Amino acid sequence: MSAPRVSSRVLQVKPSGIRRFFDLMENMKDCISLGIGEPDFQTPWHIRDAAIYTLEKGLTKYTPNAGYKALRQAISRYAERSFGLSYNYDNEILVTVGGSEAIDIAMRALTNPGDEVIIPEPSFVCYVPITIMAGAAPVIIETKEENRFRLTAAELRAAITPKTRVLILPYPCNPTGGIMEAEDIEAITAVLREHPDIAVISDEIYAELTYGLKHTSIASYLRDRTVFIGGLSKSHAMTGWRMGYACGHSDVISQMMKIHQFAIMCAPTTSQYAAIEALDKGDGDVERMRDDYDYRRRFFVESLRSLGLTCFEPQGAFYAFPNVAASGLSSGDFCEKLLVEQKVAMIPGNAFGESGEGFARCCYATSAAELKTALERIDKFLNK
Repeated sequence: MSAPRVSSRVLQVKPSGIRRFFDLMENMKDCISLGIGEPDFQTPWHIRDAAIYTLEKGLTKYTPNAGYKALRQAISRYAERSFGLSYNYDNEILVTVGGSEAIDIAMRALTNPGDEVIIPEPSFVCYVPITIMAGAAPVIIETKEENRFRLTAAELRAAITPKTRVLILPYPCNPTGGIMEAEDIEAITAVLREHPDIAVISDEIYAELTYGLKHTSIASYLRDRTVFIGGLSKSHAMTGWRMGYACGHSDVISQMMKIHQFAIMCAPTTSQYAAIEALDKGDGDVERMRDDYDYRRRFFVESLRSLGLTCFEPQGAFYAFPNVAASGLSSGDFCEKLLVEQKVAMIPGNAFGESGEGFARCCYATSAAELKTALERIDKFLNK
């Protein structure tokens, strides 16, 4: 018996290039993974305790679709305190199942079939598939190493057409670690003001993890045209809790709410209680983890350079993006051979867009001891 016909939109979507490497290392002993974009820290105890307490009290019912009022208030306070952004908790904030859901429903709320969505790459693997599944058309801008993988105003202006409806702004960037400074955001804003029909989905999941420079959000300049995407996975070491949120104009948030309402209902109850604790009392946790990542960042990047791999200075997130082209191997071959021969897992740069070819993503959010061992193995591989 044949299978039912499936969606042509879904058939266009390629499986994640990251997943293949997870499958390769699944049964491999003594493998050091620099591939998973996840903090090695445990969720801080006070956050776990707050969640455990609510379970003991039996607080396990559905929440309002938009999320608990107390959580939306905590997000509003946090956005003001951390980023200088003011949002009304009543109708401008939506709690989602991770940042990924927020990106998905923002895309569906903002686009119609045939609209164009500008996506700078290399960038997070979900943007192109989500665009295609919404019926819109991805328009790729290949950012460049010499520009520190930033989106320039000239590149944006050249990519805009009468069909452009959304710009994805993914900074600090996964996989490159690149950031956009205030003057970069101002230049992008100037272009967008010439095109009032273009909305921005600003994925700022790594906003708390910048080194040496404070993060600047485009929502500070184009508040009502921006959907600000945030979450607690990276900043508070809460990946498995699946806690994200979207902030924006009430007209857009209300339409995102409809999609969320029918597809998801509400984010997990226990996670919402944990998020209230994290946002209100976790600033010190974020600072401690960021300081530790900064130490590892400097150690890891300097070590890669000493091994002969060029690597630009990442100033955000917890990734290094070394250029591996000098090895004479493609990104995929380099990462696969390194995994098989030395049991070190990196992700090929082209998993994040074709402009990532020649690079590899390394997550340094693992222990310093494991980073040191991984570097020793990489050295052996390069010498061989």
